[in-house]
Amino acid sequence: MKNISKYSLLFLLTLMVSCQHEKEKQKLTYDTTNKQKPAAKVDATQIKVADLPINFTGTNVLLHPVGDLNIYGRDNNVKYESSSRSEPQQSFTVSNNNEYEISGYLENIKFQEIGQDSIKALTDKSILIETATYLKTIADKTKKQFIVYTLSDTDTNKDGKVDSNDIKSIYISTIKGEKFSKLSTDLFELIDWNVIDAQNRIYFRTIEDINKNGAFDKDDKIHYYYLDLLAKEWKVQEYFPVK
Repeated sequence: MKNISKYSLLFLLTLMVSCQHEKEKQKLTYDTTNKQKPAAKVDATQIKVADLPINFTGTNVLLHPVGDLNIYGRDNNVKYESSSRSEPQQSFTVSNNNEYEISGYLENIKFQEIGQDSIKALTDKSILIETATYLKTIADKTKKQFIVYTLSDTDTNKDGKVDSNDIKSIYISTIKGEKFSKLSTDLFELIDWNVIDAQNRIYFRTIEDINKNGAFDKDDKIHYYYLDLLAKEWKVQEYFPVK
């Protein structure tokens, strides 16, 4: 009897961990009532901050990454947390950057042409930008300057906020933040993307939750697309390499 109880307990614990894992990876919640879930309450105060401006080599624009710095706790038990840093108490930085990419958890990027005072926001919508990549090789070849973004733009899991647990999409804009356009289809999760310089194209893949279980898995459908960057009007084309 003791052995049976021990194995039963082990089974229940395993089942609970498995269920929790399934819940965490779910990025889609289908709401048939169309009612907006109220925002989740968190013991935190958010301070909006902008990092110092970034200039990609060869461009005439400054980029100002904007994000939220969270202050947790009460009274003297306070800590500062930036979502993009591993040591939150020692930094007010909300982004990281290398030569041609900005990364982090940003709610916006603001653009300022060098020599001008005006600063323009990329969007007025609620989004969470994870990467902004300057297409340097395309710029060197064609003199056309673009930025590609991976971001979340909708509260797809209905938890009351747009964050990294929601579906990731792919967007593009000019170097000045103009023509900010979504390339992927709504509710399709971005898998990956790359640039083919020889064709002046962006290629990317997404996955569709065709079985409507709220998660992306082997039973769902992968879609393949490309975009001609030099076309007068950007139009995403689907192609079928595995037919």
